[in-house]
Amino acid sequence: MATTTGRRKPAITMTRSDHQSLSRLAESRAARDPDLSDQLLAELDRARVVEDRRIAADVVRMGSTLRFTTDAGEDRTVTLVFPGEADIAMGKVSVLTPIGAALIGLSASQSIDWTSRDGRVHRLTVEHVGQNDVARPPRPQPELRTA
Repeated sequence: MATTTGRRKPAITMTRSDHQSLSRLAESRAARDPDLSDQLLAELDRARVVEDRRIAADVVRMGSTLRFTTDAGEDRTVTLVFPGEADIAMGKVSVLTPIGAALIGLSASQSIDWTSRDGRVHRLTVEHVGQNDVARPPRPQPELRTA
């Protein structure tokens, strides 16, 4: 569960579409994994929701590829994805993991404490956020005609 040890959680921002999708996801998983569902719902409850086109480029949202550092000295680059797309070997972290739920909505330079599944509290800092346009299919390219 994303938690702070006496520290305030940082302000987070989410797109309206991410907020809606993640709300449905958390509610659908409540019976199977109530702790992670509750953690994600808590993040959603405290998020400032903005229209998709108004989100800052440095905010972690679904599909973002980001680099973060940890209090243990790790430096990782991951992409935040929905559970069915998760693949740790490929650096794809599910939003329904403790670290994934902690990352959603953070901006570059923000830090948050999160609790791993073994109960240990860790601190991570987002160093850089890049956006992948995962919502739109690629546009067809016009055919090149040669004479």
